[in-house]
Amino acid sequence: MSGKNLYLVPKITIEKASNIHIRCFSDPGTEQELSDYFTYSVPGAQFTPQFRSRLWDGKIRQYDRIRHTLYLGLYKYVERFAVERGYEIECKDLIVIDRKIPFEEVENWVDSLDLASKGSKLSVREYQTEAIHKAINDQRTLLVSPTASGKSLIIYSTLRYLLNMGKKAIIIVPTTSLVEQLYKDFQDYSSINGWDVNHHVQKLYSGFTKDITSDVLITTWQSVYKQPRQWFSQFDVCFGDEAHQFKARSLTTCMDKLINCDYRIGTTGTIDGKKVHKLVLEGVFGPVFAVTTTKQLMEDKKVAELDITCLLLKYDETDRMGRKNNKYADEMDYLVTNDARNKFIVNLASDLKGNTLVLYQFVQKHGIPLYENLNKKVDGSKDIWFVSGDTVVKDREKVREIAGDTDNNIIVASFGTFSTGINIPSIENIIFASPSKSKIRNLQSIGRGLRLKEGKDSCNLYDVADDLSWKSWKNHTLRHFSERLSIYSEEKFNYKIVEVNI
Repeated sequence: MSGKNLYLVPKITIEKASNIHIRCFSDPGTEQELSDYFTYSVPGAQFTPQFRSRLWDGKIRQYDRIRHTLYLGLYKYVERFAVERGYEIECKDLIVIDRKIPFEEVENWVDSLDLASKGSKLSVREYQTEAIHKAINDQRTLLVSPTASGKSLIIYSTLRYLLNMGKKAIIIVPTTSLVEQLYKDFQDYSSINGWDVNHHVQKLYSGFTKDITSDVLITTWQSVYKQPRQWFSQFDVCFGDEAHQFKARSLTTCMDKLINCDYRIGTTGTIDGKKVHKLVLEGVFGPVFAVTTTKQLMEDKKVAELDITCLLLKYDETDRMGRKNNKYADEMDYLVTNDARNKFIVNLASDLKGNTLVLYQFVQKHGIPLYENLNKKVDGSKDIWFVSGDTVVKDREKVREIAGDTDNNIIVASFGTFSTGINIPSIENIIFASPSKSKIRNLQSIGRGLRLKEGKDSCNLYDVADDLSWKSWKNHTLRHFSERLSIYSEEKFNYKIVEVNI
């Protein structure tokens, strides 16, 4: 034998295990590399009880070395892994499907639907048709489509195409309000073409039957994730709307039970930029497809122009010195119960013209006091509405409808109820009353004001921030404010900072 070292190029063999997983086989060393490649630290894990109790190391491992399984939607990442290292890859099954449906076929289909909005024929934008074609052709995709880009229209049109193929679909959304809103959107789109939404579509949340007799089910993940696998097996198609809102465990629980589901289409306005979040969603749905951007929609005059005013509240020296080294929870408690700060927010909201959305985080400590003080301040000159997680769906819908028809409302709403998906085109002003660094929460909240309406072509965001810094020490929420500024810059939003002594 030659004295030369013969290097055998590692080989990864891939086969389709199910509609959910692929299997990846290789030598033990390469499988360990693959496991490391698909292992991620979860941001904030160190604060969880499981981590502190040493029951969890704070990491998500997407490649199961014992079963050799990985979510099918991550197939492209396995290809990338192999190419980066010069490894061979062999596919025993057809993993990624390209149905080679001509774009013109989908374009003609969408035209034939006679889509409507408020009784008038709707013109479908080219990027919407491209997204519909992508979903139908690829079968698995995660559509990133910002507020006012027509996400529900994309879902409706794709759904109608798949129903025409004899499919049965489940649409999973994060809140009961979005169940109702999507159902009403479907009715609106069908007002000319005569498609009977009441016949074809069922709703499911508390109080509705789990016996599904229609072609389409719109539900929340909270309502169905405990259902048995057999119940999920009736569906061929799954849409995950506002997919970023799904809790990872509940999302994967639902998706793992959809054993007969070939079509898995996620839609979201925002991905938070964290690799683990993106790959969990791509794993269960498929590769990200950017439909359009908010900045592009603004340039095309398809959404309202955004004017951001950052109101940086400057506290006196005694306050700042006394708050030095406070824990985050203590700082938040101080801010949301601060009389001067809340008075400033109340005065701001009451002085603004048009409909205003005030978003808060804590119901008892902040939301209710703001609501009560606003009522005293305006003394009947404006209608003040309060929305929290305890507000029943029909009352949330009432607020949404009234605010849609009038222009003298202040809605005091929790981030959890009104930051995502809720459609109120008449919102002209948004106030961030509670500081947050979440990219998803902030961008989704901004989206509440970007829809166009007759007489409205701009939206004002008032980002209330707090400077409690002392010498070189920066307070927690001031650092979060810096992260929000980074988000605004990344999204190419214009903003100005106004300092206010308080």
